[in-house]
Amino acid sequence: MRAKILIVDDDRDILLGLENRVTWMGHEPVTADNGKDALRLIEQGEFDLALLDLELPVLSGLDILERVRGSAHTERRAEEGPHLTGYTTPLIIILTAFGTIERAVQAMQLGAFDFLTKPFSADHLTVVVNKALATVALHRQVDALRHEVGDRYDHLVGTNAKMAAQLTIAKQAAGSDVTVLLLGETGTGKEVVARAIHRWSPRRSKPFVTVNCAALPEQLLENELFGHEKGSFTGAFKREPGKIEVAEGGTVFLDEIGDMPLPLQSRLLRVLQDQTFYRVGGTQPVHTNVRFIAATNKDIRRAIHEGAFREDLYYRLAVITLTLPPLRERMDDVPTLARHFLDCAVRRGIHRSCALSDHAAQALQQYQWPGNIRELENVLMRAAILCPEETLEPAYLHLPDSPFPSQPKTESPPSHYHESIDAYSRKIIEEALRRNGWNQTKAAEELGLQRTYLTKLLRQKNISGRPPNESSSEF
Repeated sequence: MRAKILIVDDDRDILLGLENRVTWMGHEPVTADNGKDALRLIEQGEFDLALLDLELPVLSGLDILERVRGSAHTERRAEEGPHLTGYTTPLIIILTAFGTIERAVQAMQLGAFDFLTKPFSADHLTVVVNKALATVALHRQVDALRHEVGDRYDHLVGTNAKMAAQLTIAKQAAGSDVTVLLLGETGTGKEVVARAIHRWSPRRSKPFVTVNCAALPEQLLENELFGHEKGSFTGAFKREPGKIEVAEGGTVFLDEIGDMPLPLQSRLLRVLQDQTFYRVGGTQPVHTNVRFIAATNKDIRRAIHEGAFREDLYYRLAVITLTLPPLRERMDDVPTLARHFLDCAVRRGIHRSCALSDHAAQALQQYQWPGNIRELENVLMRAAILCPEETLEPAYLHLPDSPFPSQPKTESPPSHYHESIDAYSRKIIEEALRRNGWNQTKAAEELGLQRTYLTKLLRQKNISGRPPNESSSEF
């Protein structure tokens, strides 16, 4: 990274030497020869690092360090509440010819990153500067992740009564270690709610580990969950912990639990009952302290009736059950969610500023969203990329079969509700396939769906994945 580095020293020769070295390293130097100017520059500029002499006219290096530290704490306290870190911007390296232990300790206590005693070699300076800039880069990644995590929970807030009721239960459940089962269609935000429960819980400082039970065959899923011992199978050259061990003290999120093979359901049941398990190939029990949250888009009770899911495991998992409504049942939240996703696009640098027009908001509320929140997010992100204006109009949404203005919606009789929804979703899917030349992967991307889920919908709704004029020949 090309960094902006402030250099402060009242010795002109040292100042010039440091400036030349920083330039040689590929960074942008800015210089000052007294404490007052240094403090003004820090307050005005966005510096990554400061090389600060301890003995300066007007304000000493320690005085500047103390003021910068206090200002940074005030800003971060307002932003983060009680979760403060020791990081301030810019990071400060103290330079002094008076290298006593007492002054070094005092500078470090005030937040200095490091302490260099004059004279120091150019190579030593380079090492310390590179180390400091690596720390700056790391903290920026942490800040980016913190904002990303915050983004993922913002859209839990809404006015829809159904969703609000489920979130109220989720917050109440978060304070205990009871298992939670999340039900709902694909794209309704089950993982987001699971992460929120973890974040609201006393386990928030421990890991949140996700396991997709539908993504791996039985043997690999077993290894993923429970780990293995050295020599337990060909290629097992050392002991490897599973996700349950990795999540010790935290939360394990079992996504698509309805697809877990029956033999693994038995092993999971034992973990829930006894808080112990065996690694693959192991003979010693491993004790665990984790909280389990599971999710599925399947009808679990039907799976139990068909013998595909253990009833005793269901009752262990469903101490608290949350059913997340599909987006079509919380249309009042669509404008709020849309504005949230557009704000996310701005923060990610996808678009400078993008406001949702009234017509676009109306168009969004007239679409049925078979892919739920995930589809809405994809539509808004795509629109933010394609829209050159500051106001997003319906034309940039590219919603399937949604010309604008459209006729006001009329409610179907209750007895025909599901038939109407099914017919509408069939039409949306067929049109997406037609626009994409019957390429199912591209159609799934347009709809904001996973390719495997689109295949499942085609099968469920008896939709051909091929053009109408293309039929299979039998001999």
